[in-house]
Order: sequence, then structure tokens, then C-alpha cells
Amino acid sequence: MSKHLDTLWYTRCPVPTGLGIALQQGWLEQAFRAQSTGVKSLRESDDQAVRESHFDHTLQNSVRHGGNIPAIWARAAGRETRVIGLSWADETQRILTLPGSGIRTVRDLKGRRFGLPKWVKAQIDFARAQAIRGLENALRLEGLEVSDVELVDFVIENGQSEAPAERVAGTNVFGGNRRGGQAAELVGLLRGEVDAIFLKGASAAHLAQLFGLHTVIDTGIHPEPLVRANNGTPRTLTVDAHLIDNHFEAAVEIVSQVLKAEAWAHVNPDDTRRFLARESNSSEYWVNAAYGGDAHLRLNTSLSEANIAGLQDFSDFLLRWKFLPAAVDVRAWVDARPFEAALARQPKAA
Repeated sequence: MSKHLDTLWYTRCPVPTGLGIALQQGWLEQAFRAQSTGVKSLRESDDQAVRESHFDHTLQNSVRHGGNIPAIWARAAGRETRVIGLSWADETQRILTLPGSGIRTVRDLKGRRFGLPKWVKAQIDFARAQAIRGLENALRLEGLEVSDVELVDFVIENGQSEAPAERVAGTNVFGGNRRGGQAAELVGLLRGEVDAIFLKGASAAHLAQLFGLHTVIDTGIHPEPLVRANNGTPRTLTVDAHLIDNHFEAAVEIVSQVLKAEAWAHVNPDDTRRFLARESNSSEYWVNAAYGGDAHLRLNTSLSEANIAGLQDFSDFLLRWKFLPAAVDVRAWVDARPFEAALARQPKAA
């Protein structure tokens, strides 16, 4: 029997997730209030150590739904966490250049300068990792390797959790007002210091239009899933092992609320786009451009073989590029019990 849980801590990334919708709707808080459990955002905490748990998952009784790189890294570093769901919502993943660069295709990248962010104070530099992944996958489609381009680092001295997230008109602005770290490589591209960069998501679609950038390739729309597998594909729904071991019903309730939010999204496309715009600190137009006109249907958390295979392939990439201290066995990391219990409680279709 589950023990009483005083506080559930949550965190998510500014991307489409069922957890984000459940939080915006107030469903997660409502469900746990009925059990006399408080629900708190760790990214809005005044304590930097608490905020840093978004990346290293050290905070007990916490759930995280978002980019998989911090979750994989935490597991590789020995954190006792469990994957209780995986959501694969494809997003635009672009290699971008200036129109006059002479780079029109992936093959034209050979010998050119590619800008990469380098967060020197980050426990895990997810921005750098996802950019290298996008670059490598694109190059390999043409028989090239990362060694065929010149990598140029843009060093960012700020930490990733230095300021609490701000909540403005229902929108979470993650990371506060960090200086010089949101897209240093983009500045380098515009200044002519590099020839190409990688950006993804709604901000990538918006910035490409705003600055008239040329999209060399969008690996986010490639038909092969493993070419699309990156930090956001699939996204991990993880909890710490203590939560499952001591508050199993809480883990089941989390999954139940995520599935409820996704089922709601499937039949409410317009409202879902508005919710996703708030989640991504963007507009409905750029949500549509980045995640597709069927973004509401792409919110599907499961533990499918395709999702597990995609996460394993990406984990192996992170190890090969030395972003991880040890290998991660994704199948051993998954605990399907909360998901199966939540699924069994879903209303049966007539």
C-alpha cells in the first residue's frame, strides 16, 4: 500500500507534453489535492539546488516530462530513476544557413564552419548534444561524418538554472533572463563567424523566418524514425525510484493525468494549439509550423517498442560522443507497472 505523499515536485520542458497540459488544466493539482498532497514546480523554486533537479533528478518524489538528454544523463550518472512513459511528438529539426552562404544541400556543408553552443557550467550540455546529433544524422544521409565539417564553439558562461522560471500570463519563461545564452550560435551565424547551425522546435521555425535563413535539411520530417530521434524524440516521463517504491499510487496517478490530457487534446485541436503555444512560449502559428497541423494527435505517451528503440539508439549516440559517464540500458530503466495500471483504469470505448 502506498504511503501518504506530502509533496509532489514536477518539472517539464517548454515543449509539447501531456504533463504540461494536465498542469495547465489544473488536473494534476486537483487529483493530488484530493489525496492531501501538495504539487509544486521545482523550476519556480527559489533554491537553485531544487531547480537543478530538472537536469540531474536528485529531488525526491519528483516527476519530469521533457527532453530526454538530462534524464538519460542522470540515469547514467547513477540516479535511481524510472521511465514510466515515452512520448514521441515529432518537431522541426533544422540545419540553417544564411541565404548567401552557397550551402544549399547537406553535401555543401563539407569543409564549412558549423556553430555549436558550449555551456561550460552545465552538468549536461543538452543543447550541444542535440545539435551534434542533428548534424551527424544529416551528414550521414549523404555519406559524410561530423569530422568533415569544422566545429566552432560558442562558449556560454551562465548556468542553466541560475534563475527561477517566471510565470507571465500563464506562460512559463524557463531560465529567467539569462544573458547571452539562448542562441549564441545564431548570433555567430548572423555575424558571419560560422556557416551553419542547428535549431529545433517552434523557435527554430520562427527564427528561420525572422532572419530569412535557408533550411538545408529538416531531419525532423525524415521518414526514418532513428534519423528523427533526438532530445525531444522521444520525450521521457520519469520519476525517482523512491516515488514508485513508496508512493506507487502517485506514479499511477501521474500517468493517468497525462493520458487524460492527451485524450482531451485529440478532440480539442484548437485549444491544444493554444496550450502548446503557452508551453513553448511561442504562438499558435509557430506551433503549427514546428509540430504540424496534427500536433494535437501527436501527444501519445506509451512504452512502445519503437519509442524504446529510439531512446536506446539516442542513448548510444550520447555515450559514443562522451556526453554520458556510462552506458544506459533503456529496457532495464523502464518500469511499466504504473503505465499498465493507469491504462487499465482508462474508460473503455463504447
